[in-house]
Amino acid sequence: MNRRIVVGFVAALALAAVARPVVAEVDHREMKAREDFAAGRYQDALDIFVKLYAEKLHPNYLRNIGRCYQNLGDPDKAISSFREYLRKAKSVTPDERTEVEGYIKEMEDLKKQREQAATPPPPVEPLPSAKPPVTPPPATDSGPATPPPSLTLNNPPPPPPQEESHPVYTKWWFWTIIGVVVVGGLGGAAAAGVFTKTKDAPCGAGMTCGG
Repeated sequence: MNRRIVVGFVAALALAAVARPVVAEVDHREMKAREDFAAGRYQDALDIFVKLYAEKLHPNYLRNIGRCYQNLGDPDKAISSFREYLRKAKSVTPDERTEVEGYIKEMEDLKKQREQAATPPPPVEPLPSAKPPVTPPPATDSGPATPPPSLTLNNPPPPPPQEESHPVYTKWWFWTIIGVVVVGGLGGAAAAGVFTKTKDAPCGAGMTCGG
């Protein structure tokens, strides 16, 4: 009987000796992940917590993974890890659930802010800019101000000389009218008997008169 007790005790010591390095290794990695998280090396801590969860499948590692994603600014993966933690953890206290739900709300707000920042605002029509008044340069003490040059007005050119009017008697139509008047007057005088008939008129010297 005593022999069996001794054998069992030795076997228990042997199993403890075999399991001790594994426990020490797990504790060492978890401690390293916590140190990385506290130092701001969130990516290094995330890599360790992911490996621990893959080995142990303990939901507490999901919460730690969510915290790493939260500090890395990845809201989608952080929200997914926190919700998975609340779904799988069996002994979550009300205070702890409230805390994790606050993390989820914080990540949802971050997503909305990024979506709003990515959406360009509508274009705003620029207001017409008023031109500033032109201020003349100040007068200097070098002497009286030089007046602006006066404009030189050119006198208009004289009108072209008018064509001198010729006397009426130089016009061809004047003599035409005179001729018509003379011929008409002579014809009227002959008809009225003003002129002497040929047979009664005396013949001049060297002229032959008709009978």
